[in-house]
Amino acid sequence: MKPNAELQHPGLRADVVLYSLLHSYVLGHDAMKRMQSSNILVSGLRGLGVEIAKNVILGGVKSVTLHDQGQAEWRDLSSQFYLREEDLGMNRAEVSRIRLAELNSYVPVVAYTGVLIDDYLTQFQVVVLTNSSLEEQQRVGDFCHSNGIKLVIADTRGLFGQLFCDFGEEMLVIDTNGEQPLSAMISMITKDASGVVTCLDEARHGFESGDFVTFTEVQGMTELNGCQPVEIKTLGPYTFSICDTTGFSDYVRGGIVSQVKMPQKVVFKPLTVSMAEPEFVMTDFAKFERPGQLHLGFQALHSYQRKHNRLPKPWCQADGEELVSLAKEVNSGQTGSAKVDELDDKLIKKLAFVSAGDLAPLNAFIGGLAAQEVLKACTGKFMPIMQWLYFDALECLSEEEGGAMLTEEDCAPRNSRYDGQIAVFGSQLQEELAKQRYFLVGAGAIGCELLKNFAMIGLASGEGEVIVTDMDTIEKSNLNRQFLFRPWDVTKMKSETAAAAVKQMNPSIRITGHQNRVGPDTERVYDDDFFESLHGVANALDNVDARMYMDRRCVYYRKPLLESGTLGTKGNVQVVIPFLTESYSSSQDPPEKSIPICTLKNFPNAIEHTLQWARDEFEGLFKQPSENAMQYLTDAKFLERTLKLPGAQPLEVLEAVYKSLVTDCPHSWADCVTWARHHWQCQYSNNICQLLHNFPPEQLTSSGAPFWSGPKRCPHPLEFSTSNHLHMDYVMSGANLFAQSYGMQGSTDRVGVAKILDSLSVPTFVPRSGVKIHVSDQELDGQPCPLTVNLVPVGMYKHNGV
Repeated sequence: MKPNAELQHPGLRADVVLYSLLHSYVLGHDAMKRMQSSNILVSGLRGLGVEIAKNVILGGVKSVTLHDQGQAEWRDLSSQFYLREEDLGMNRAEVSRIRLAELNSYVPVVAYTGVLIDDYLTQFQVVVLTNSSLEEQQRVGDFCHSNGIKLVIADTRGLFGQLFCDFGEEMLVIDTNGEQPLSAMISMITKDASGVVTCLDEARHGFESGDFVTFTEVQGMTELNGCQPVEIKTLGPYTFSICDTTGFSDYVRGGIVSQVKMPQKVVFKPLTVSMAEPEFVMTDFAKFERPGQLHLGFQALHSYQRKHNRLPKPWCQADGEELVSLAKEVNSGQTGSAKVDELDDKLIKKLAFVSAGDLAPLNAFIGGLAAQEVLKACTGKFMPIMQWLYFDALECLSEEEGGAMLTEEDCAPRNSRYDGQIAVFGSQLQEELAKQRYFLVGAGAIGCELLKNFAMIGLASGEGEVIVTDMDTIEKSNLNRQFLFRPWDVTKMKSETAAAAVKQMNPSIRITGHQNRVGPDTERVYDDDFFESLHGVANALDNVDARMYMDRRCVYYRKPLLESGTLGTKGNVQVVIPFLTESYSSSQDPPEKSIPICTLKNFPNAIEHTLQWARDEFEGLFKQPSENAMQYLTDAKFLERTLKLPGAQPLEVLEAVYKSLVTDCPHSWADCVTWARHHWQCQYSNNICQLLHNFPPEQLTSSGAPFWSGPKRCPHPLEFSTSNHLHMDYVMSGANLFAQSYGMQGSTDRVGVAKILDSLSVPTFVPRSGVKIHVSDQELDGQPCPLTVNLVPVGMYKHNGV
């Protein structure tokens, strides 16, 4: 993050940085700044509206205004998780504002209950309409389009969802996919009318035709270094062509080509135009014809509401027939591409049958998409939806041959909080849901969302029970996405806090919080009787090992498993049903690309190499030695187990323990500083000098090619200086970590550390002959690759005079 003054909300700067760190990681700092200067209006505070508002507030915009002129009704409780029974008859926006404002204290949230007049809309950068009439959508849409205000329209009708985006005629998308720019190392560039760039054959370049690239570190054809972005055309996995290079210097060697993300202008049509000439985003290619049909069906629903001042009654045949007739009228009036050749009467009837429904899971899905579009509109990051998206989950309805169709009586309102769900599935399913006994593993971001949906649908609201387990406590950084937690919950257990939060949303839910880690150690708790009593399991985990363990348990006990995961803006869901689908462990992701050991230690050339090197360095210095030494001192069988290790490992482990407890054991803060200084010298000077002694900068290979070329980049030893802030930061951090490993008091006194370093004598390093440094893993032949060369004599870690 940049200096505190650049953040939008004065005060509590450190909290803002911590709260938004994960969002900044996904969106980038510039996008975060644009988002923190955006005022958002969310109109309609039923289940869909509150879902969108929740997500946008957690995202960290400048302000959110909640608009609704209606009062809370029984049917709202089906999915509006911030309404209570005592709120019935009160304005939805005003009641919801208090609870939504608690999500993020850095985002002001206000309620507005007036009419959406044009002048009022001018203060917003993005307007979101839910639960609005077609006439209001068109009026607001025309005004927003002509005044540079971005518009999102979202709607759900039972098992159907609709989303529309209009971000104006001058929408600039800064980054269309959010992926890190690609880079590759070059082995050849030709001089041609379309110069051909060949990359090293260690990895495919990954570029696509139309990408833009620039160059650095090219030797010979230096005109390319730092050039303006050049559009490329891919010729193969390792080659692509660029501009005319005939007038450039001859290519010699080396160079790095890097992808440049170029802004892309996107033009949106206004709502009234787009209705007649729609562009659809496909959500399911098995339902290729559905978007065009539903585009007409939703317009027919607006006509039905305008005519009867209500939606079609649940599963009413007469209302279904009328909606089909209205849809045909809408279709006959079309003059553009929105007109379909033949209307799907069965589909339109099902739309009528369930349109009065209000389902929390569908609101969560469409609400998540809509909120993501709001963030795109604010930041210019990621390609927006162009422009209509329709979704249906008709697979949830029974399609068995000869199965009894639901009736009006089955789905009629009962003045129950589940009326919105009963309207779609009937009362019998609601009774079954109340009896369910479910096990939720994890109460983090996904776990919070699942628990909210479980409470809204009435899962375990009768004889059943939801058991949620999570051994973690709530941290400040959790609050930007784990929405059941509040600042005053920090340090509390996640499972218990989440259980109490959803109990507020639906007092009928029977839920129990555990603090157990799932695994072999807790099989006495989650035993045969426990699993046999379950109706299903839901995973909300953050690691593959735990997922695979739960998958094995569910396969063994033949229990359904709901599996899901997220990574930034990406996510996956897998439904595992015994005897019907494959299990989670049935397929595995391809293994991640590994980094050769010798590349990692001696010839790094990419940022991921340095990151992995740093991780190995940290564990090798501060984690493994401490663990081995502690086991040696406390575990009577440590020596017995160590001596059984293969090859030279027993000697290596025991030598490391001896160093930790004897030769490297510090007796003072000065010893820790001395250790850190010598380690710096070893890693950033001595080892590099030895490497250059073995392979001088001008060395040639047996074929006459330069040794330091391609992925091998010639390093340069550093000279330590107490006036170099980075050098001092390294020694200060290393010394404090080393001191903490031995339970000693550290220090932040840089002046005192500088005095210790000034009095320290560091031996002059002389490279040794005969030191073997492997060039590639193929040379290892079963030998361990030297991680470092021991260049500091034993005992030299002690401070002078100690």
